[in-house]
Amino acid sequence: MYAIYAGDTLVGHSALESGDPSMGVACGLFIAADGYDAVRHECRTNHADQSGLALSARTPAGNPLPCVAVAVLDYSDQAVDGQPAYVEAAVLGIPHPLYAELFPENVTAHAQRFPAR
Repeated sequence: MYAIYAGDTLVGHSALESGDPSMGVACGLFIAADGYDAVRHECRTNHADQSGLALSARTPAGNPLPCVAVAVLDYSDQAVDGQPAYVEAAVLGIPHPLYAELFPENVTAHAQRFPAR
């Protein structure tokens, strides 16, 4: 699991199980930690610019994950008819070849969806 921080506060985790390798994007279900309460409102109401939250990601080994930006997109107030609330973590602009090293399944799935011509 990748750890998501707001400044020095752990706010949650994600497996970053999907994404778009061509754009260096990895995303996945966000699982909140205790620190998420402090940023929950901003993550629910502001999907356009969360730079003020100083979000960052760390690899499962605890190393900073180089990227352009991290976002937590909380759609929990939009859950309907007993569906579980959905909150997504997105890490944008992960450089290549690091992306392929960390997320080989995303690279394989993308290559199958968009075969080279």
